[in-house]
Formats: sequence, C-alpha cells, structure tokens
Amino acid sequence: MQTTIQFDPALLLRAQGIQVVFLDVDGVLTDGSLYYGETGETLKRFNTLDGHGLKLLQRAGVTPVVITGRDSKALRVRLQALGVEHAHYACEDKVAAAESSLAALGCNWSQAAAMGDDWPDLGLLRRSALACAPCNAHLEVRSIAHYVTQVHGGEGAVRELCDLLLVASGHYARLLQDHAQ
Repeated sequence: MQTTIQFDPALLLRAQGIQVVFLDVDGVLTDGSLYYGETGETLKRFNTLDGHGLKLLQRAGVTPVVITGRDSKALRVRLQALGVEHAHYACEDKVAAAESSLAALGCNWSQAAAMGDDWPDLGLLRRSALACAPCNAHLEVRSIAHYVTQVHGGEGAVRELCDLLLVASGHYARLLQDHAQ
C-alpha cells in the first residue's frame, strides 16, 4: 500500500532499533494546561490521535513508558485504557525511573526514544538515541531534540513520534493496510 507520510532519511536511520519510548505527560500527552474541578480533582484532556498511535506502537513491539512528575486518576484511567503497562508517577528523578524501566525491559539507552517539553525532561532526552519535542516545548528542549513535531503537545505530537517510529521499523505500511480493509 502506498503511504503519504515521509520523514528525513537521516532521522529514520536514527529511529531504527528503538524498542522503548519515554513520554512525559503535561505538555506532551496533554496540552500542558491543568484543570481543577470543584472538589480539587485534576482534569486532563488527551488527544485520540496520540492514543491510537500508542496502541499501534505497542502492536509493533515498541514499549511506551510514561514518566511524569504528577499523578492523577485521570491519567491512570487513560493509560489503562491504552494498555500502557509501564508508568512512573510523581517522579522527581526521571533518569533513575527510565534506567529502572530499561533494566526491567532488557533494553539500553541506544534503544530508547524520549519526548519531553521542559527542563525536567532534559536528562532523558540527552541520554536517548532519539530525542523528540513538541513544537511548543521550551527552547532548551527544542534545541537538543533530533525531531520537533509540527503540532503542539496534546494535539497529536505523540502520534507524530509514533508514526516516525513505525515508518523506521517498517511496520507503518502493514498497520495502515490492516486499517484500510
């Protein structure tokens, strides 16, 4: 099946062999806004494009790992619905959490991609083989990213990363064909 999506060949080479993807939440899986209900509960808005991308990534054998400085019931419900089994909540040391996940998954930093939007994500981005940022990420994050998305966090940025990894791994066309039938 013919596909319309294209990425820079050098970027595709960098993305080959990725087995695990570390994702921040606020500003990456969400738009970064925090909404509070009357009783103080946190409400978050998630994008369905990102969700479907994460499901496709898992079907291709790539493991998403969420590492976030916050915790909320809304996030836990969303990750459960997506089948994301690896997550670190209210995490202050994101690098240590990532290293724990890498060890548990039998992977290393050369097999890891990361997407973050602000300073707490810099350690992950610097160590990962593929560093990504939403286009509205902080300047310091965008400056070290190998790939900056065309859309903002919470608006399909994670899906762009998923698509990149699916193309690089050779799974994109097959998964698209499965959906086109």
